[in-house]
Amino acid sequence: MVGLSRLSLIATIAAVSAQFQKPLVSQSEDVLLEADKTSNKPLVDTEALQAHITAESLLKHAEALYNIAKSSEEEFGHPTRVIGSEGHRRSLEYVASEIDRLGDYYKYSTQAFPAVMGQVFQSRLVLGHSVPKSATPMSLTPPTTGKEPVYGDLVLVDNEGCDASDYPDEVSGKVAFIKRGTCSFGAKSELAGGAGAIAAVVFNSNADGLSGTLGVPSPNHVATFGLSGKDAQPIIEQLKAGKVVDSIAFIDSVVNTINTTNIIIQTVEGDPENCVMLGAHSDSVGEGPGINDDGSGSLTLLEVATHLTKFSVKNCVRFAWWAGEEEGLLGSDYYVATLPEEENQKIRLFMDYDMMGSPNFAYQIYNATNAVNPTGSEQLRDLYVDWYKSKGLNYTFIPFDGRSDYDAFIRNGIPGGGIATGAEGIKTKEEELMFGGKAGDWYDPCYHQLCDDVGNVNTTAWVINTQLVAHSVATYAASFEGFPTREITRAAGVHEQDTLYHGRYLVR
Repeated sequence: MVGLSRLSLIATIAAVSAQFQKPLVSQSEDVLLEADKTSNKPLVDTEALQAHITAESLLKHAEALYNIAKSSEEEFGHPTRVIGSEGHRRSLEYVASEIDRLGDYYKYSTQAFPAVMGQVFQSRLVLGHSVPKSATPMSLTPPTTGKEPVYGDLVLVDNEGCDASDYPDEVSGKVAFIKRGTCSFGAKSELAGGAGAIAAVVFNSNADGLSGTLGVPSPNHVATFGLSGKDAQPIIEQLKAGKVVDSIAFIDSVVNTINTTNIIIQTVEGDPENCVMLGAHSDSVGEGPGINDDGSGSLTLLEVATHLTKFSVKNCVRFAWWAGEEEGLLGSDYYVATLPEEENQKIRLFMDYDMMGSPNFAYQIYNATNAVNPTGSEQLRDLYVDWYKSKGLNYTFIPFDGRSDYDAFIRNGIPGGGIATGAEGIKTKEEELMFGGKAGDWYDPCYHQLCDDVGNVNTTAWVINTQLVAHSVATYAASFEGFPTREITRAAGVHEQDTLYHGRYLVR
């Protein structure tokens, strides 16, 4: 929608109606007049835009965001900005109010959508005479019947449990024991439920533990645990030897649908047929305030959007603050899924900015290649490489594996990429030499924890990466010369086949 005032935008966010707001496609006469005003400004220049980025401004925003997270204390007992919380609602209001300060440089849009979220309160799995420590309830699992323990023998499912024929008749009224592989955890749980199982256990194909998500709820989903291959192996041997292994499964959980909102802004000026798009997520996990994850990315976008108003652009620039990323990329999924084909084609590339200032950082670039992703992804990757090199900074490639909001864009044919500074991964000795910090520790020791507050952000990394974000915006807002034209292909098949994650959760 065009020309939303601060009050009407905030009112829309507060109401969170379930009506989809169409993408920004039309320009009114007033908007075209505003474009004439902005065209008198100098064309965006990367060095000039980068020069406006300061630690002081970023930290001021971070302090405000942390105070906003504290508004959830009464409900959650600690600061958080998880979707559905007061902290998240006020986070959206903060972004909206800051955008309103920028005048008519941007068109505003809100996009409300239904978001599925779940919570597990208690769980326990007993297999034979043991209580395996690796047993982990799947995200979005339903509870056991009546939220009470259920009892049944284990039944080893054939193959990898991806076909109804893999589930023998005797699984009815018992607990399905299923090997990980090929199909999604949700499909396995649904098939087990359809066969009459009272619960399901999905065990890993290697010795490691296994946690993931069932994804979109199904009436046939049953209470489902993940289990390490190490804990599963003796059970498998007993079952294959014809022995009976009884089990007790208990999960007390809820799966709810709430309404939440994406915020999208687009420059009034610039070719609307060739749009630069970038995004970050506005929500945190329930466990903490999420100042690095992904307050840092959200505020980076806000800072770049603020200073871009000093310049004119040749190509339109679209910023998005996604809701529900931590619940499984819900906001970005919804946006791309509801995008008409002609609007899809207008997005020349999407850039994802998630966790810009991890305290034990590495400068990470998603290793997006044209061989397995939409053409143009590799050119974006190389832009980041060239910039780090020009500043004499080291960098490292990380998998482009579906763990953030770029996923829906890649799956639907839109070139993508991004940068990050690390989450729960372990910094190597080589990276300690490249970036400093401490080898053997997580890149972000407060990842998804209460301590992800203002003190958890490395300002040096945050400023440098915000300058790089400014560079990426300035480069493509000025020209797409040398960048591949969009292809008609809707999906990246190889990417989809190889991707095991959707957001922070394993899906298969």
